[in-house]
Amino acid sequence: MVNFNGTYDCKVDAKGRIMFPAAFRKKMGDREAYRFVIKKDLYVKCLELYVLEEWERLNENINKKNMYFNREYRQLLRDFRMDATEVECDPTGRLLIPGRLLKQADIANDTVLSGHWGKVEIWTPELYYNSGGDEETKQNRFESLMGDVVI
Repeated sequence: MVNFNGTYDCKVDAKGRIMFPAAFRKKMGDREAYRFVIKKDLYVKCLELYVLEEWERLNENINKKNMYFNREYRQLLRDFRMDATEVECDPTGRLLIPGRLLKQADIANDTVLSGHWGKVEIWTPELYYNSGGDEETKQNRFESLMGDVVI
């Protein structure tokens, strides 16, 4: 699994392309192609970009539930995979993001790419930098969810 980390401000060009950060490409190592699946996040107004192998692994884990004849489970699969699209970096490192996904996430000119282990989140700067609330709210959330973790 590729472990992305870091936050990068990027521009979206007129064709809907972003430059995939060199630091992220370096994490992926030497490959013939940088292939991904991009989709809208289920919970917040951003996009999720998965390395193709990570997307396939995630789907394998979801499919292990093996509840194909359960209506709610089938809808869950539809919701999760809705608008998921395979994309690839061009030779210069640019990713073409489908226009419908840019629109769903309200991304126009500026964007923020934020690494989260096996995926990259793509946000509008306003939403990203204001997500999670103020510092005290973030500290309280961290304490309530992780306060008992021994380091």
